[in-house]
Amino acid sequence: MNPDILKERKNATFDVEKLTYILDGGPEKTKRRREIESMVLSDPDFKEENPSFLSRSERYDQAVRKSAQMILKLREYGIADPEEIYCYKNCVHPDRPEPLDLHLGMFLPTLLNQATPEQMDRFFMPAWNLEIIGTYAQTEMGHGTHLRGLETTATYDPATQEFVLNSPTISSIKWWPGGLGKTSNHAIVLAQLYTQGNCHGLHAFITPLRDMKTHVPLPGIVVGDIGPKFGFNEVDNGYLKLENIRIPRENMLMKYAKVEPDGTYLKPPSAKLTYGTMVFIRSMIVGESARALSKACTIAIRYSSVRHQSEIRPGEPEPQILDYQTQQYKLFPLLAMAYAFHFVGQYMKETYLRISGDINEGDFSQLPELHALSAGLKAFTTWETNAGIEVCRMSCGGHGYSCSSALPDIYVQFTPTCTYEGENTVMMLQTARYLVKSYRQAKAGQQLSGIVSYLNDAQHRVVQPQPVAARPTVVDINDLASLVEVYKLRAAILVELAAKSIQQELQRRKSQEDAWNNSAIDLVRASDAHCHYVVVKLFTDKLRDIGDTGVHSVLSSLALLYALQGITRNSGDFLQAGLLSVPQVLQSSVRIKELLSQLRLNAVALVDAFDHNDKKLNSVLGRYDGNVYENLFEWARSSPLNATEVHESFHKYLKPLRAKL
Repeated sequence: MNPDILKERKNATFDVEKLTYILDGGPEKTKRRREIESMVLSDPDFKEENPSFLSRSERYDQAVRKSAQMILKLREYGIADPEEIYCYKNCVHPDRPEPLDLHLGMFLPTLLNQATPEQMDRFFMPAWNLEIIGTYAQTEMGHGTHLRGLETTATYDPATQEFVLNSPTISSIKWWPGGLGKTSNHAIVLAQLYTQGNCHGLHAFITPLRDMKTHVPLPGIVVGDIGPKFGFNEVDNGYLKLENIRIPRENMLMKYAKVEPDGTYLKPPSAKLTYGTMVFIRSMIVGESARALSKACTIAIRYSSVRHQSEIRPGEPEPQILDYQTQQYKLFPLLAMAYAFHFVGQYMKETYLRISGDINEGDFSQLPELHALSAGLKAFTTWETNAGIEVCRMSCGGHGYSCSSALPDIYVQFTPTCTYEGENTVMMLQTARYLVKSYRQAKAGQQLSGIVSYLNDAQHRVVQPQPVAARPTVVDINDLASLVEVYKLRAAILVELAAKSIQQELQRRKSQEDAWNNSAIDLVRASDAHCHYVVVKLFTDKLRDIGDTGVHSVLSSLALLYALQGITRNSGDFLQAGLLSVPQVLQSSVRIKELLSQLRLNAVALVDAFDHNDKKLNSVLGRYDGNVYENLFEWARSSPLNATEVHESFHKYLKPLRAKL
């Protein structure tokens, strides 16, 4: 064990294990997670070649092999709880995507949510037993987040009681679905439904793609892999061109919307029902943001505690780079953010489970709020995390650029979350639509409930930016409850400004659509402020549940750092609205410096509490024992380029070149 990292752990002022329990949701959950981890990580069937040293085809091959083993083992051990399956999968493919992701994460859940009992009998068990391997084919070459723009058609033919699926244009080719290229033999295809001459919008159709025995594509199915990407090398993201494929009427998912044998269309009770799967995935992504950021922070903070560089005082030993205030300023706010996002992820999961219970009983009243919240928080957390991972990488200097650090991999695996399941700017605008609608309802005298209830006070406030002196500000910047209030007022003011911007555009005789587009920057800012408020509030609320004084104290410092960092980064908003004075903003910066040195003692212990197993972290720089340099040398020596002392290119090109010169 590296002596520096030992010293760091001895300095901790709280019990790391207790904090791990809080993050996992209780000691029982921690115990079970560790059991699953050791079960997988000690299993020789999951031994793998280091992916950094493999070609794309080899990475795909290795991922399929491990996924197949994983399915067998899950059955063998009788692991059926969705959370435990998710945990097991994350150990087999340590936070890496894999070819069966969409089968497990979209195909099966969509069947559960949208199939009739008869369809469940036909499709679910074969899919559960992987006779059917499915993917979810929504995105097309020409359209992604704008679902109404999708062009694939499903036209009902009452004579044969079949749907005819077709890709009418080049831009309508399905493009990007994971597992579509080579792995899946079925897809849930989203297509525009045409029956009796009318278009009824997007519906889902179970579509066979490949022969169940030979795996050869069926007639009229043009399918394949879309080629190398920024990351996701293990996954065969694919394309699919449908050439008038006929499927039985019973292959349309009909739990809610239906097409009768004669072609009559029966619409679903709520247009938002099909959003269930999406809301679920977006809620999950919030948790994934926390996990990716916590891994990046673990690597950067552990490495910063064992790396010595330069000098603070001449003639003295080189300090740990974690002693530099600039390094703390880069990393500790990100550590605070990782904790904040973790608690927001827990909240989203609980909220989703609560509301899906209501939905199953036919109560859809909470769905619009959940949809708006999951869209906004998905965008807010992924944008922040994406930027944060890169800060962690750069804070590791040159070694952070090596794949041995795991940081390049964490970045390329995480960055697509800003785009998939709803492009982030579009997500923010969806949240803004809900906020503006809620604001107008409050103006009209309706009492709002839920997370937007703060807009009820909108009509009692004067929003004009005004000199600070005109409104004495009673904010204690050391008091979290006080800061939550300030974030809430900032959100309310920015929502109001966005709504007023639309109003002004309409008064200039602009159409609704143009007024919206011309106010879009303000709308995104309003959503961002709303999400920021929610995160600060949920982090603060979480502190109430924590009884242990040591843990409570260190988490309070993190929550305060997160809130104050947000104020200094967005000081213009708070000053312009007269919510804070200039001295208060300056005081926030001073307080941040105090919090950095306070948290310095516990930095390594706080990343230890995330409890990332070394094998899962797969980072030479982020090792628990801190023995970086010995292992970095070992890692480099294992590179395939070092398999021979003299590379063949020397004999092929360089040696002959000498003779010619």
